[in-house]
Amino acid sequence: MMKSFEKLPGGVKFFLATGTLYAAIFFINADFAKKSFVHFSETFLGMLPILAVVFFVMFLSYFFVSPELVKRHLGRDSGAKGYLWATLGAIAISGPPYVLFPILRDLKKHGMKYSLVAVFMNNRNVQPTFLPVIAYYFGTLFTIVFAFYIIVFSLLSGLIIGRLMKE
Repeated sequence: MMKSFEKLPGGVKFFLATGTLYAAIFFINADFAKKSFVHFSETFLGMLPILAVVFFVMFLSYFFVSPELVKRHLGRDSGAKGYLWATLGAIAISGPPYVLFPILRDLKKHGMKYSLVAVFMNNRNVQPTFLPVIAYYFGTLFTIVFAFYIIVFSLLSGLIIGRLMKE
């Protein structure tokens, strides 16, 4: 039985562990378990429209984003252009990061470098919609320096990840 469990994908193992935890908590404190499950259900249902958009974008990407295009702009030989595209793409795209993870995974399958995934994920913190709010609360100079450091260190992080992952 243990061998068959080891062969299960990580997502299935996580689902089974979560279900087991909910069952154990239900026997300890049924009211808490019910409230927790209701909150989870509401959150999941709230995410469904976002996930539908993500799957639609992924569907479209299969038609319009070829592996050759990804390799040319975000692949092994993309050079500085790849870092520029990853930085600009992350800054331009707003929304929660969990929406972008499946898209980044598909781009990675098509040839995107790990270093550029790291650059993209780090630069998600420089959002044009938040910059005025940050400037309001902390000042313009802080906002400029903050954004500059995020971009610079995202590039450094990308270079380190690229070396560690042996692209």
